[in-house]
Amino acid sequence: MNLPLLLLVVVLAYLTGSIATAVWVGKIFHKTDVREHGSGNAGATNVIRVLGWKTGVPVLLIDVLKGWVGAMLPVFLNMADEGSSMITNYQIIAGLMTVLGHIYPVFAGFRGGKGVATIFGVLLAIHPLVTISCLGVFLCVFLISGYVSLGSMTAGISFPVLLFLFFDSPSIYLKIFSVVVAIALLITHRKNIGRLLKGEESKLIKPRGGRNQ
Repeated sequence: MNLPLLLLVVVLAYLTGSIATAVWVGKIFHKTDVREHGSGNAGATNVIRVLGWKTGVPVLLIDVLKGWVGAMLPVFLNMADEGSSMITNYQIIAGLMTVLGHIYPVFAGFRGGKGVATIFGVLLAIHPLVTISCLGVFLCVFLISGYVSLGSMTAGISFPVLLFLFFDSPSIYLKIFSVVVAIALLITHRKNIGRLLKGEESKLIKPRGGRNQ
C-alpha cells in the first residue's frame, strides 16, 4: 500500500466533494443561499424547489459528476490494477470521503446536502450496472409518487439487494459499503421519513407530471 498516495486521494476526494455546487450556483447567479429557503438542504432537489429546474438540473449533474470523479481518483492515479478488488476498495475509501465532503463541505461552512446525487456518482464509478438498475427504481418510485425522498431511499435500499442477489461482487468491502450506503441514506432522510408518515412531505412533481408548488 502506498500510504502517501492514499492520503493524497483521501484529501483530494474530500475537497472534490466539498465543491458546494448548490450554494455557489445560488449565490453567484441568484444572490440566494438555498440553505435559507425551502427545505434548507444544499442539494439539487431544494435548488429546483427554490430556483427552478433550469438551475437545479445543472447542479444535479455536477453533484453526480463530482461523486464519479472522486471515486475514480484511485483509477486515475493507478493505485492498483483496474477491475481488481483492491482498486474497488480504494474507490470505496475515496467515494466515502467525497460524500463526506458533500455533506460537510469545508468550502461552505460544513453545511452541505444529503449526498444522494454524489452517492449516485460514486456508485456509478464503482459498479455501473447496479447503479443504473437503482436509477430505474428511483425513477419508477419518483414518477409514481412525486416524492424525491421516497425514490432516493428506495433506490438506496435496492442497491445492496440487487448487488447481493443479481450482481455478485468478489469484494466483501463493496458488499459492506452497499449496506452502509442504504443505512446512511435512511439516516440523512430521517426528517423526510417523519414528514412522509405525517403526510407533510412536499412533492417535487405531481404524479401526473405537474410541478408541485
